[in-house]
Amino acid sequence: MTTTTTNTGPRTRTLASRLLVTGYGVGAYLIFLAVFLYAIGWVERLVVPRNIDEGPRAPAGIAIVINLALLSLFAVQHSVMARPWFKKRWTRIVPEPAERSTYVLLASAALALVMWQWRPLPHPIWDIETGPLRVLLYAVSLGGFGLVLVSTFAINHFDLFGLRQVVRHQLGKPPAANAFRIPLLYRSVRHPLYLGFVVAFWAAPTMSVGHLIFAAVTTAYILVAIRFEEHDLIATFGERYRSYRTRVPMIVPWKGLSRR
Repeated sequence: MTTTTTNTGPRTRTLASRLLVTGYGVGAYLIFLAVFLYAIGWVERLVVPRNIDEGPRAPAGIAIVINLALLSLFAVQHSVMARPWFKKRWTRIVPEPAERSTYVLLASAALALVMWQWRPLPHPIWDIETGPLRVLLYAVSLGGFGLVLVSTFAINHFDLFGLRQVVRHQLGKPPAANAFRIPLLYRSVRHPLYLGFVVAFWAAPTMSVGHLIFAAVTTAYILVAIRFEEHDLIATFGERYRSYRTRVPMIVPWKGLSRR
């Protein structure tokens, strides 16, 4: 009598490992989605139980210091973890297919921390109480968030938030190669996603001191982040991106403005 044995152990472990990475990626994406949707309500003062002008109070000076520290922490996490040199070192600890999902998860945690520990400064800079104009400003601001969402799908939403990477890993496929494409939105401005955030944060029917600090600091961070991001894009795509940068404005969708 003969017996046949099949070495299924390594194969089973590989499958389990891939399923774990995929589950991790999906979980990170769902957490991001929940935090991002809450952030829209937090900025817009709509639906959510606590918004940018509500929460634990502190003297104005202390509140400003705390809020700037929170925004600085978010900016550092967002920028440093996105740099190629950091990714190269980080993937010695985190599996490469889960690297983007980890970035998304930690960015969501940083944003959640901002909203949780934010100290409101509700004194109004302006407050539009007229019905139609107030509704219009809400519509423009929400339209900014809509532009953010559309921009992510234009360049590959699921790659940006780590899902594509874990799914390809699950299927045993290698990471997708970087490709230089110019989708429709990106033919008008190089960074429509950032433009959406700027519109969303500044088109406020009620602009409090706290909201003004949030909008000003995040806008300054966006302008700095663009410089770092474009440096990496030039390193990756070379002359193709340099040529694109000379033809298309950075963030203001009119030729001749915000070129660099």
